[in-house]
Amino acid sequence: MSEKENIAEEQATEGVDVAGMAEGAEPDHAELTALLEDARGKADEHWDQVLRLQAELENAKRRTERDLANAHKFALERFASELLPVRDSLEMGLAAFENENTEKHKEGIELTLHMMSGVMDKFEITEINPQDQPFNPDFHQAMSLQERADVEPNTVVTVVQKGYLLHDRLIRPAMVIVSKAPDTA
Repeated sequence: MSEKENIAEEQATEGVDVAGMAEGAEPDHAELTALLEDARGKADEHWDQVLRLQAELENAKRRTERDLANAHKFALERFASELLPVRDSLEMGLAAFENENTEKHKEGIELTLHMMSGVMDKFEITEINPQDQPFNPDFHQAMSLQERADVEPNTVVTVVQKGYLLHDRLIRPAMVIVSKAPDTA
């Protein structure tokens, strides 16, 4: 292959149109300007693609980091929801001993409940006990309504079962009885 053919082949692979040029003829100024503009346009297009890909990679990295942080933060959610009935049972057992004179049993349950509260605090499991607070459907589940004239309507009058949050995420709503205005029939 001759040297001219090698140069022509290299220019063809770079997107330069040499087919329209006569053998040995130099491209005129207009052709070179058009080729330069075409090359600049392709370079700009490729640069935009690079920037978009970099942005997509950065967004994917942030999403992955956030998902990983949430996975670490909420990994104990299932454990916590399994542990809650144990706490409820201890609280009910402690309430049953209120009327009996078995101080050692009561003291043991109080210590166990205190230990469990410490563990829950350590893992940022927060109790929701909305007694005498306005009903909030985001954190409370109404079991029934009760006519009450002595409190504002839509107020929690009885907490049947406490609710719990894990790192500000609801893992169990508080089961409550809510007041309503008495019928004026």
